[in-house]
Formats: sequence, structure tokens, C-alpha cells
Amino acid sequence: MGFAEPPSAERPAGESHAHRRLQRFLGGTGAEPGAGLARYATERDFPAAPVTSRLSADLKFGTIGIRRVAHGVLEAAARDARFAPHAERFVQELRWRDFYAHVLWHFPHVEHGAFRPEFDALNWSGTPEWFQSWCAGRTGYPIVDAGMRELAATGSMHNRVRMIVASFLTKDLLLDWRRGERWFMNHLVDGDLANNNGGWQWAAGTGTDAAPYFRIFNPVTQGMRFDPNGAYVRQWLPELSRLPDDTVHRPWDVPASRRAAAGLTLGEDYPERIVDHAVQRARALEMFADVKSAAAAPASRASTPGRRA
Repeated sequence: MGFAEPPSAERPAGESHAHRRLQRFLGGTGAEPGAGLARYATERDFPAAPVTSRLSADLKFGTIGIRRVAHGVLEAAARDARFAPHAERFVQELRWRDFYAHVLWHFPHVEHGAFRPEFDALNWSGTPEWFQSWCAGRTGYPIVDAGMRELAATGSMHNRVRMIVASFLTKDLLLDWRRGERWFMNHLVDGDLANNNGGWQWAAGTGTDAAPYFRIFNPVTQGMRFDPNGAYVRQWLPELSRLPDDTVHRPWDVPASRRAAAGLTLGEDYPERIVDHAVQRARALEMFADVKSAAAAPASRASTPGRRA
């Protein structure tokens, strides 16, 4: 299928394997010490932490039922009260699957356009070259590039990183969310139309949130917050492995002499940033403001006192 390594080597398929994954997540046979449900609520957003269930592909293909997973988690919490906050958070996350399935069923136009149709008028001004850099994991922003390289190599990506790379494509590179949605569907082992579409529209600001357009993830601060020691970035970007923890998410801030000592030359070993986040953030807000103003104008004119039809 074009993956660098067969995803099945990492995540064997089938009902029996799905149930083993669930048991590991619950702390059963084969579980890593302290992994899984016992740390889910506090560490689920850290891509280097082994705390997620890794059941998304099983749920997508039906090799395990979503109710079986939910009941297993709740039963674990009933046996050990320390699991209760983690089980509650996990079940909350499961609900998003049903939510986005209902959105697709009741609002089928989301398959091809924005949930909020006024946002179909957004002026996506990003370049084809930027899209290719994003796809290849060569944007110059380490957490973004690590996520895209993980996707290419494994057919998977941690959920927090999915949000970061989606926000970056739409609100830093100003590229249509549908391009990213299609790329994900072509590469994700757990690719699901409803959930993939809902996640992309959430990140792009065109979806079901009441006022989402101003949510713009800063890829540097997101990396520093959720990969503080750079373990995830170093796994997928070995060229940055010798940078200190406090600069691995912003290699452009490292003096050239220190980069040289770490065996890193920007523009050769690792790309320069293709955009400036602060500049692109302002452009994204302006892009959304233009659409919101245009959408509000007809209603404003129609409500003008004395105006004739």
C-alpha cells in the first residue's frame, strides 16, 4: 500500500488481537508498567507516552465493538476507583465517534463542504509547494514534521498531533481542509469518513463549534507542552536528536555554532521554516473575518429600517 513498513507488523489485525490490545490498555497481560488506562486522563495528549488504547483501527473495521470497549473501561473503574477519572475521560472521547457519525448522517453536505456553509467562501491562498512540504514532513516545524513522518511510516498518528498538523495546514499554510482530509484518508489505517471529516472541520474552524475560527495552534508551544523532552520529535526526526530539549521544537533559535556542534545545518539536514507562524496567524484571522463580515452583511441590510424589498 506504499507504507515504508507494513502497519500490520506493528498492529496485527483481527478480533483476537483487538481484545488483547484492550486488555493491555486496561492493565492486563502484556501491559507496560504504568501504561494505559491508569494514566489516560493526565497523559493522553503526550504522543511519546504509551497510554492510548491503539484501538481506533479495530473500532473502524469492527474487529471489536465500541460498547465492549466502553464496558471494559467502566468495569475496570468499578473494580478500582483510582481508574474512575481516566475511564470517564476515555468514554468521553469515544462519544466523539458517535457524534461525528450523527453529524454526517443528518448533515450529509459535510462530506464535500463546510458544516457551516458560509465558510465554503474562505479564500484558501496557500501554495502547492507548501502542501507538498506538509505532506513530506518538511515544513521546518518539528512537531508537524514528526507527525507527518509517523503517518507516512505507520499509517497512524497520535490524536494530539493530528490536531496540530491539521491546524497548521489550514491556519498556517492557509490550505483547504479538504486537501488534508483526503491525504489522511489515503494514509490512515483507521481512516473513517465521519471521524476524519469531523476532526478536520474542527481544526479548520468550519465545523460544529459555535465560534472556532480563532483557535489556532502554535506548533512550537504545542510541541513544548506535549513533547517537553522532545522524545516524540527525536523518534521521527533523528536529524534533530542532538539538540537540547529546550530548543528541539525551535531549531532556528539555536545559534549556528551550537547547531553545527549538534551536526545540524538548517536548509540541508533539516529545512528552514516555510512560513512564519505569527504572520500566518494574522492572515488566517483576517481570512475568517472577511467571510464572517460578508455573511453578516445581507442580514444587516435586510434589517435596515425603511428598506424596501
